[in-house]
Amino acid sequence: MNILPVHTIAEVRNLVRFARQNGSTIAVVPTMGALHEGHGRLIEKARAECGFVVVTVFVNPTQFNDASDYVKYPRTLDADVAFCAARDVDVVFAPAHEEMYPQTQQTYVDAGEVARFMEGHFRPGHFRGVATVVVKLLNITAPDKAYFGEKDAQQIAVVRRVVDDLNIPVEIVTVNTVRESDGLALSSRNARLSPDQRTMAIALYEALTAARNRIAAGEQSAVEVKRCAASVFARYPAVRPEYFEVADPARMTPVERIDGAVRLTGAIWVGQVRLIDNVLVMPGSAGD
Repeated sequence: MNILPVHTIAEVRNLVRFARQNGSTIAVVPTMGALHEGHGRLIEKARAECGFVVVTVFVNPTQFNDASDYVKYPRTLDADVAFCAARDVDVVFAPAHEEMYPQTQQTYVDAGEVARFMEGHFRPGHFRGVATVVVKLLNITAPDKAYFGEKDAQQIAVVRRVVDDLNIPVEIVTVNTVRESDGLALSSRNARLSPDQRTMAIALYEALTAARNRIAAGEQSAVEVKRCAASVFARYPAVRPEYFEVADPARMTPVERIDGAVRLTGAIWVGQVRLIDNVLVMPGSAGD
C-alpha cells in the first residue's frame, strides 16, 4: 500500500469526514515520528479495532522545555510514511509548524495536579504543551479512539484527565510498553545512544525491576523501595538518575506507603540522552 502524507488540517478533516460518512470508526495514533515497533503495536491495535486509521507525525515544539532537545529530535518522515504504509495506515497527517501554530499561541491546556510531579516537575511546561497539542489533534481528527503507549504513563494520565474534564468524546486506548530483549523500553531517543551508552541504558529497567520485586516481597515503604532502586543506579556511575518515584497510578502523585497498586516511574540521563520508563505494580505481584 502506497500513501502520501497529508500536510493540511483541511485535507485530513475532509478524509476523516468521508470515512465516517461511509461508516468507519476513526482511530488516531499521535506520534512525533521516528517510528519504531512500539508505535507499530499502537498502529496494529488501532487497525484491528477501527476502520480508518490516522497516524499523526508532528514534533511539537511547545512540549520541549529544552530547545536543543527539540532541534536534536529525529525527523524521518519518509521512513515514517513507509512504516505506516506497511501497516495499512489510511492517512499520515504530517503538518508543518505553521499549520499547527499559524499565530502566536495564547490558549493552552493546563492539566493541573496530575501534571505536577515527576515529568511535570523536571520538565516545566512540558505537559501544558502535550495537553494542548493533543487537544488540537483530537479536534482536527475527531477520532472515536486515540492510542497511546504505556511507556508514557504520566502523559496518558494527563490526557485522560483532559479528555474527561473537557468532555472530549474519545476513548483513550493504551498499549503495553514494547521492550528490547534485555528490557530496554523502545524509544525514538534510543537511536542517539552510542553502543556503550546503549549497554548502560538498561540501568533504569533494572532499577524498576528490583523495586518491583521488593514490593512483591512485601515492602510497603516507598522510601525503602526508592533506596532499592538507588542501589541499582550506583552500579552504573556513568548514568545520572533524574528521579525515581512511587506514584498513585491514576493521579500520578507520589505515595509514602504502598497499600495498593502503584506506578514505579523514573528518568535517567545517559550522556546527553534522557530516557524514561515505568512499570505498574500490585503488592504481592512481580508482574507489570
